[in-house]
Amino acid sequence: MIDKLAIIGVGLMGGSLARALRERNEVGEIVGYGRTIANLDEAIELNVIDHAETSIAAAVDGADMIVLAVPVGAMREVLDAAAPAIGSHAVVTDVGSVKQTVIDAARAALGPRFASFVPGHPIAGTEQSGARAARGNLYEDRRVILTPGPETDPTATGRVTAMWRAVGAEVVSMPAADHDRVLAASSHLPHALAYALVDMLVRLDDHRSIFECAGGGFRDFTRIAASDPVMWRDICLANREPLLALLEQYQENLRLLGEALERADGEWLRETFARAKRAREGLHGPGDGE
Repeated sequence: MIDKLAIIGVGLMGGSLARALRERNEVGEIVGYGRTIANLDEAIELNVIDHAETSIAAAVDGADMIVLAVPVGAMREVLDAAAPAIGSHAVVTDVGSVKQTVIDAARAALGPRFASFVPGHPIAGTEQSGARAARGNLYEDRRVILTPGPETDPTATGRVTAMWRAVGAEVVSMPAADHDRVLAASSHLPHALAYALVDMLVRLDDHRSIFECAGGGFRDFTRIAASDPVMWRDICLANREPLLALLEQYQENLRLLGEALERADGEWLRETFARAKRAREGLHGPGDGE
């Protein structure tokens, strides 16, 4: 049971966690802080949070669980503002898609309280944003990756693990560097490619006709290009080295594909497509998160 939960960033991720904990009677009071008053007012109206604060320090004051659900580029600023008001029994965690830069920000901002910070990333989400997008079942049967380090208090890790399990998630742990490398391939690269494809097509003279004739394949591939651009700008910059390495490899694969088309090599295309089809059909895991 969480007595007071502070959600910093009451959007899809933070709002869904708040709603899920409330629906399961796992939380007493929920206070929120966010960028816009209108979104916070909506969060109160929808019963996502109990009330809102106009400062980060006021939001985290007295909270025993603090969840940072802001773009990774804003983490240091948020942590600096929160640090003086974090209580001695509070645990701090986050939902950022990149871990090493967030860990570095937390270590610098929290000082001796860094041991109470448990880095986390739920593999869940949609292209929607804001408090209205919050869903109480968003994390059911989804994976949450925690990346605690040697300095992390095991009790704090246990409390964060219990919170996520309470909302139906599967919790796993891995080193932060491994997380960032894996997520660059499974999440950050697909988002970057979707944005790049849509941006390329929309600049074509006949883009209206292209979009009007788009079928399910185009919609499936580009759905994530409707995600929050600020959030994904921050993610790409924060994890740019693993992402750049994968982009170079992808460009090489595209070059090979182009060469096969130039020489009309149907067998190369068939083998490549068949190999990809077998790999895609073999995918398994809890849920399809972002």
